[in-house]
Amino acid sequence: MQKIRITKQFNFEMAHALKDYDGPCRNIHGHSYELFVTVVGEPIKDVQSPKNGMLIDFGDLKRIVRANIIDQLDHALLLNADTQEYLINELKKGFANILLVNYQPTSENMLLDFADRLQKHLPSHIKLHSMKLRETITSFAEWYASDNE
Repeated sequence: MQKIRITKQFNFEMAHALKDYDGPCRNIHGHSYELFVTVVGEPIKDVQSPKNGMLIDFGDLKRIVRANIIDQLDHALLLNADTQEYLINELKKGFANILLVNYQPTSENMLLDFADRLQKHLPSHIKLHSMKLRETITSFAEWYASDNE
């Protein structure tokens, strides 16, 4: 059984604020995120299939990641749901795409969320291998399935 890994890169713009953080990231600020999603499995071995030799069509992987992550977060403001209610209500007066999550919206926690989202939607013969989320040109977080078994 020979396995192959493929990776697809995604880009999105998103703002966030870290609740009660002791530095400047407690303020609303944005990033141009780069997300790299790597999946692993055996390529299709069906000579009758137009996808013969593919692990998964890059277009299919793109559709899964876009539907479950990118389309929801692109140009959104991500905030911890524990943020003061009055502040959330004030922000909603001026901004339409505010998403509340049950975690501090760090790159690390976002990757944990993304892993959970993607694993539910990948075809059964494909496993999520790793993800890399670049927040700035010099800073990124990584998630590996092998670290989470």
